[in-house]
Amino acid sequence: MCNFGAMLVKTRAIVLHSFKYGESRMIVDMFTEEVGRQSFIISIPKTSKGRMKKQYFQPMTLLEVECDVRQNVQLQKLKDAHLLTAYTSIPYSPEKLALSLFIAEFLYHALRSEQQDKLLFAYVCDSMLWLDMATTGYANFHLTFLMRMSRFLGFYPNLEVRSEGREVREQSLLFDLREGRFCTTTPLHRDFLDSKDSQLIHTLMRMDFPTMHLFQLSHYDRNRIVDVLLHYYRLHIPQFPELKSLGVLQELWA
Repeated sequence: MCNFGAMLVKTRAIVLHSFKYGESRMIVDMFTEEVGRQSFIISIPKTSKGRMKKQYFQPMTLLEVECDVRQNVQLQKLKDAHLLTAYTSIPYSPEKLALSLFIAEFLYHALRSEQQDKLLFAYVCDSMLWLDMATTGYANFHLTFLMRMSRFLGFYPNLEVRSEGREVREQSLLFDLREGRFCTTTPLHRDFLDSKDSQLIHTLMRMDFPTMHLFQLSHYDRNRIVDVLLHYYRLHIPQFPELKSLGVLQELWA
């Protein structure tokens, strides 16, 4: 971002969160391609003819925006916005909508102070477009998304095993959540996974969107993995909270 004055920016953006502010305004948090995480104050016209439409600011909507960005200003001004891509299936699928709302709440907290990161923006954008296009095989979407997201934030698990000179067997590995690595000896703290849960993490690291349907997980395993991943994020992102949308997500694919 510029170190002086204000600048007019045209950028792609992903809506993370919005809420009503007064009678005709909204405060909207977005992750943008050019200027990172920003909060905007937006006036919503009462007629349908206005350029700013309330439906544009639903979580995970992909927008093209024009904004006046000023340094050290908490709420930026949004001059214009229009849909970058309209989802064709997410709004009409209860499962996909639950996944989308979970990802939005997750990103709202995970990207709290994120600066410009075009690769991360592209990852989030491409992931949502993949979900929108998918017809089957997306039950593990949130697990794969969270695991691969950790790579951009700097704490993707290290496959190198700390063995302390012992012979390494995958079935006996533990996973140190603080260090983000597999090990053969019990850490001197409680933030580690036993061998069974560690194997789930090892499996998860092999998943990507095109192949994740090949990994058959039980309802219990899927929910256990998301609990572990969120705990992992809490250890690496200060003040990362409990997510309200998790309960709905955990009821899916029972």
